[in-house]
Amino acid sequence: MTRRRSVARRLKRGLAAVGLVGTLLLLITVGFFYSFVFSQMKPDAAIARAFREMMEHVALPVAVLMIPVTIVALSVIREAFKPLADAAAKIEAAHGQDRGFRIDDTQMPAEALPFTTAVNDLLARADDAARRHEAFAADVAHELRTPLSLLSLELDRLEHPNAPRLQSDVASMRRLIEQLMLLAQIDADSIAQSPLACVSLADTAREVVANSAPAIIAEGKTIELSGLATPSVLGRQEAIAAALRNLVENAVRVTPPGGIIAVFVGPGAEIRVRDGGPGLEPEVLQQLVQRHRRADHASRTGAGLGLAIVDRIMSAYGGHLATAPGLRELQLQFSEVDARI
Repeated sequence: MTRRRSVARRLKRGLAAVGLVGTLLLLITVGFFYSFVFSQMKPDAAIARAFREMMEHVALPVAVLMIPVTIVALSVIREAFKPLADAAAKIEAAHGQDRGFRIDDTQMPAEALPFTTAVNDLLARADDAARRHEAFAADVAHELRTPLSLLSLELDRLEHPNAPRLQSDVASMRRLIEQLMLLAQIDADSIAQSPLACVSLADTAREVVANSAPAIIAEGKTIELSGLATPSVLGRQEAIAAALRNLVENAVRVTPPGGIIAVFVGPGAEIRVRDGGPGLEPEVLQQLVQRHRRADHASRTGAGLGLAIVDRIMSAYGGHLATAPGLRELQLQFSEVDARI
């Protein structure tokens, strides 16, 4: 492994070399001067006298002087690099926060300004590219809603054995578009730093379970809602409902006929969905939250972005998606609880 170059280390070595060379030159100069002063003495006596004089009047003062000089030099080097260390700490603390972060260069030394300016320009270009990408996705989703609505109306009038299947596919596409628009709205709120609402997890779970129950029962399965604690979190209710709805749909997909899908609210700020499947290991979940990765717990019907969209929604509100394989559960765990509700 290549050792990283350190500017501070090079400065210390340079200062040490300057001090050493300066001391040697001083000793040589003084020794040359003493060679004339003690030229009348015997060689052995002259050398001894010159050595003693050099030690007492040159070497010892230089050694004493080097201690405070070294302390001051190290302090100066440390202070010179302090703005860079502070900037690195702020960048590390900003990990995962909203966009718009820039390096504060007001305290930066002049030598570091070209670097910080280039980094800030790169961050600005990345933010602009992300905004344009999100705006494009939102525009595409918005433009597709109208033709899909017209197509759905046409299929309602179509009398053909394949009509129900086509209607289901169109409904799945509409769900996908709605989720894309929801994600675009979440990203827009993050950029604008819009205030979040206080969302009751119990009310959200009741709504999702009530809306999902008829289709689940029609498949010969059962859905239950229990453990209705009263935690509330900061977020958007439609986004949290979409995340829970995706987990419920995944649970229905892996649960055999006659099985039970159980939804638990709490304890604490979490919603847990238990299914009749084999359970999902953490390493598999990490793969599934990546887009374009599919498995038993991922959507195969085109009804949404599956666990990837759930993970994105949870990240937007300071929470995360977790799994408990032994309990056959997927969990929405939020980090902020509002006790007012």
